Amino acid sequence: MHVTLVHVSVKPECVEAFIAATRANHEASVREPGNRRFDVLQSSQEPTRFVLYEAYAAAADAAAHKQTPHYAAWRDVVASMMAAPRRGEPFAGLFPAP
Repeated sequence: MHVTLVHVSVKPECVEAFIAATRANHEASVREPGNRRFDVLQSSQEPTRFVLYEAYAAAADAAAHKQTPHYAAWRDVVASMMAAPRRGEPFAGLFPAP
């Protein structure tokens, strides 16, 4: 399983708009072929910090996600909301087994 943790820092005035845009991306992403999870996490201590947990059956499925219209729309809408560039951290999912 191919997992990416996407670390996002959002400008304080953009938190609600970021959540709304990310909800739309989440709802479409979980319907993609090969998607296993697409969780959106918000820090309890720093509400401007988010982690997107994106799990796909294979790296090719994760790459296909970046070619979808909903991803492109999300990327473009949230670009100006970022307090810093987002950072993707790749992992190999071990358990549960794919």
